[in-house]
Amino acid sequence: MSGSALIYDKEMTRYKLLWTDPVCEIETPERLMVSYEALKSKGLEQRCESFPIREATEEEILLAHSKEYLEAVKQTPHLSLEELRTFTQQYSDVYFHPNIYHCAKMAVGATIQLVDNVMTGKVRNGMALVRPPGHHSQRNAANGFCVFNNVAIAAVHAKNHYNLSRILIVDWDIHHGQGVQYCFEEDPSVLYFSWHRYEHRSFWPYLAESDFDGVGKGKGAGFNINLPWNKVGMTNSDYLYAFFQVLLPVAYEFDPELVLICAGFDSAIGDPEGHMCASPEIFGHLTHLLMSLAKGRLCVVLEGGYNMSSLAQSVCQTVQTLLGDPTPVLASVGSPCHSALESVQNVRAVHQNYWNCFKHIGEQELLCVRSLSFLHFPQGLHDRASVMQAVLCLLLPMAYEFDPGLVVQVLGKCNSKQEVPIWAQLTSLLQGLAQGKTLALLQVSTDMARAGLWASLSGSPGPSLGPLGTPLAENMEALEAQRQRLKSQWGLLLKTGVSSIFNDFAKP
Repeated sequence: MSGSALIYDKEMTRYKLLWTDPVCEIETPERLMVSYEALKSKGLEQRCESFPIREATEEEILLAHSKEYLEAVKQTPHLSLEELRTFTQQYSDVYFHPNIYHCAKMAVGATIQLVDNVMTGKVRNGMALVRPPGHHSQRNAANGFCVFNNVAIAAVHAKNHYNLSRILIVDWDIHHGQGVQYCFEEDPSVLYFSWHRYEHRSFWPYLAESDFDGVGKGKGAGFNINLPWNKVGMTNSDYLYAFFQVLLPVAYEFDPELVLICAGFDSAIGDPEGHMCASPEIFGHLTHLLMSLAKGRLCVVLEGGYNMSSLAQSVCQTVQTLLGDPTPVLASVGSPCHSALESVQNVRAVHQNYWNCFKHIGEQELLCVRSLSFLHFPQGLHDRASVMQAVLCLLLPMAYEFDPGLVVQVLGKCNSKQEVPIWAQLTSLLQGLAQGKTLALLQVSTDMARAGLWASLSGSPGPSLGPLGTPLAENMEALEAQRQRLKSQWGLLLKTGVSSIFNDFAKP
């Protein structure tokens, strides 16, 4: 399985706002046009596999929407301009057009086609450039420029058609995708992660359930992870910190069979909605960090993004990474801001009862060790949960902050079936550094180990690690001691919270 799909059709640009609305005027056809033209100008479109788009069927739309809502939207092509305006007024921050029902069916169909092509092995991964976006739309309502919930429908489709029991949805749009949350908040087979501008509920959509304690309901408790940004100006460092300290540890423990990204690029610098400072290059790295999950089955679906320059650059960075190109250099990665530290710690604390990777946070974070030490993996590679904690929460943060020009891996004995997947995953993750320049030295190994390492060095996704249990307490204590020794030198190792804020910020 290789290659990347690009799903696009110009037809989805053929609707626009027909009246004056300051809220909705930023959602324009140009969003799709500039994204596609940027891919063409860089030669990326030609390197991708293309597939014809079809409209979604009514049965597919009904996977996430009610019959009553679908019937209402079906009438919009026949409404007059005044009737469309009246119809629009029953929903929040959205507009309708005579052609939007057709385009919305194409957006859902394109997303489903991408999932089908990935799940059947025609391609390894891909991106769907679609419009209208989807993650705000709900069972009975359009919302936030969204008519049908493209990713939610595709996730249910994937569960039904491919018998999947674990799907990860990552939403890096700057707005909370409440429609996706509502769809799966009681479903433990779908893990939904969203970071979003929140500012203590003063930013749209102003929902209490968008805060860090919105964890899901019933059997789905713990499978909804909201990371609220309570200030603007978040940087590459803040985004990486959220991935290393929250998303990736949970994602590896969840062990998804498919990863879907609600790719809103209004979280990039210059966007009039986000007011964040993360560069377009960060999305190449975020994409790379997710590519070793689910055996590489990764589907990226466009959501928001309203600054034409940063949108186009961010789309290109994402597609380049999907194609296997080296990830770009990230400048000035360092300490996350205090607000990001606080949000991350709140999320980790509230999810402590749901995820093994957070089980041992607490008293050990009160240690105050100031001497410097080198990082060593915890004893016993067979404790895969502890090893992955070391990789995700210690090694990768320091490596990204260090920004090496070359990565050298020195592997000792690598012979057992338990060790090979760990080293292969580590190798895949480290490929995001030094623009992929990696030298691996194997001291003693088997053919299986060499084959696994070579596959990862060649760009294949790391093998699944299977279910990760609870990390051993003694290993987690050792890792926390290392973090305490190293945090004064490495900003991405900081933590905060009610109990540990003094230790991390009160420097002599």
